[in-house]
Amino acid sequence: MRAINRNLVLTLIKAREPVSRADVARALGLSPATVTEIVKDLVSSRLVIEGAAGPSAGGRPPILLSLRHDAGFVVGVKITERRVVAALTDLDANPRARHDESFAGRSPESVVAAVERSVRALSRAARVPAGRLVGVGVGLAGIIDGLAGVCRYSPFFKWRDVPLRDALADRLDLPIYVDNDVNTLAIAEQWFGAGRGIDHFLTVTTGRGVGLGIVLNGHLYRGANGGAGEFGHTVIDPAGPRCACGKRGCLEALVAEPALLREYHARTGRTETAAGLYERARQRERAATSVLAAAGETFGLALANLVNVLNPSRIILSGEGAAAGEPLLAPLRRALQAHAFADLARAVELVVATAGDDEWARGAASLVLGEVYRPPVYASVGHNGPALFEVAPVAAASRR
Repeated sequence: MRAINRNLVLTLIKAREPVSRADVARALGLSPATVTEIVKDLVSSRLVIEGAAGPSAGGRPPILLSLRHDAGFVVGVKITERRVVAALTDLDANPRARHDESFAGRSPESVVAAVERSVRALSRAARVPAGRLVGVGVGLAGIIDGLAGVCRYSPFFKWRDVPLRDALADRLDLPIYVDNDVNTLAIAEQWFGAGRGIDHFLTVTTGRGVGLGIVLNGHLYRGANGGAGEFGHTVIDPAGPRCACGKRGCLEALVAEPALLREYHARTGRTETAAGLYERARQRERAATSVLAAAGETFGLALANLVNVLNPSRIILSGEGAAAGEPLLAPLRRALQAHAFADLARAVELVVATAGDDEWARGAASLVLGEVYRPPVYASVGHNGPALFEVAPVAAASRR
């Protein structure tokens, strides 16, 4: 119970800083004496700092508390088809350093070695003190069993049942957290972004592919074995173009960037980049706007189906493809309103946030930070690391 209360106090200070001990006690329903003792421990552990005095309601002015953001650091890793993008962040997900690392082969050993090199390079570059690296979060595309730390299937590498977490823990001797890359973005939005304070929201990404992170009742939903969120492989048109997964007419085969570029080439005979296509559409070139409008209508229809099934209060549209802007988004919104059941579309807010490689890596870092602030009663059983942040050597807790 003390451990649970300790994390609740730490999380509240993070959310409301600067905040007084009395306000923490009132917000959590804890006794002032309990909060005082916990805060004493957090200050001595250098997790919390005492700042200026706050306004007084009579009597001694309260001392305001804030999180010490550099009390610990985490590394977030995004694994792409050809390289590793890694970011070191503080406890509020603020980036402190970045590192890119290429790998030659597609074997698990090659990728794991690149991740290890990235983590060690960041630690050296940022001069992270011993024991202050809390853990490593890894995000990659595919079906990822986060609880087991296993990549069940990777569309890029054609891996099946690769124990990625344990392989990295053996090399780094740190808590390792592994998840689908879109799930890591959803966690980042929940803790630090547009999903903060929202119990029911979806993070939908579009770019090289189409992905989905689902937060329901304040918890990330991963499905039975990590496969929830394969929104891009819902079949929209069984007679449509062939998808990279082998099926025909998947949403991804209709609205992801490779599909848009193929369609633009078919209409014009010209080869274009995604950024070039979006710029042409902004300049109101007819072929470009037509391609994006058709994709927006299809995307909006698919999102309406999600709204009908999950009834979120917010959809966060992210990924590189969100940079397409209004030529894609305007028809998407119209289709979402047209195809959602009854008034469900009116109850959902669409928020657009583009995400490049750095944001994906920051999302993977948030995979660790989500566990740092999570009370132990909610800890994800099977994750390779503690749910609590401890300043004592974390590396010793990397294996359960």
